[in-house]
Amino acid sequence: MSSSPVVVGVAGGSGSGKTTVIQRILERVGWDRIAYLPHDAYYKDASHLPTSERIHLNFDHPNSLDNTLLIEQIQKLVAGRPVEVPVYDFTNYTRSEQVRRVLPSPVVLVEGILVFADEALRDLMDIKIYVETDPDIRFIRRLQRDLNERGRSVQSVIEQYLSTVRPMHLRFVEPSKRYADIIIPEGGYNEVALEMVIGRIESLLEIGDLAD
Repeated sequence: MSSSPVVVGVAGGSGSGKTTVIQRILERVGWDRIAYLPHDAYYKDASHLPTSERIHLNFDHPNSLDNTLLIEQIQKLVAGRPVEVPVYDFTNYTRSEQVRRVLPSPVVLVEGILVFADEALRDLMDIKIYVETDPDIRFIRRLQRDLNERGRSVQSVIEQYLSTVRPMHLRFVEPSKRYADIIIPEGGYNEVALEMVIGRIESLLEIGDLAD
């Protein structure tokens, strides 16, 4: 690629609807034109700790994430080089031995609750989108996801939400909203906002094509 890729960041609280927004962008812009980097893949490996300690780690604090590796991989993709993205095992709270190879693309899409909390990470982004949804809806969505996809119990989800998810959201995630270029209320259900976002990404891609 002769023109620099467009780096898009999508943040918002857990269960806010970020995944729906990402899916809409992927479908409209094109899967083959986007390098997708979920922040969740970059949790630091906790395999050196016993399971009894892993389950009490604060996964909603910025220090739980390997932003150094994420920044390095974004820079490689922007420079036109492929990367090997980690695969995190949420059942065992460890980084898997597998990796996901991601090729350089016209758009680099970075998504996660804390992607705006790190200044060095923010500075790499051309567009910053924050997805905002009511807290009760976010909790219900998180509960459903953790039960169905991550093998969690109802009690463990509630305990984690009260002990770390909610306080970390108020401390780090919600304040990071001020760095957003675009705020989307109700996530993927906000058709007008989604059209604006997708239109902006496509216009930046067209500028890049013209520069070629």
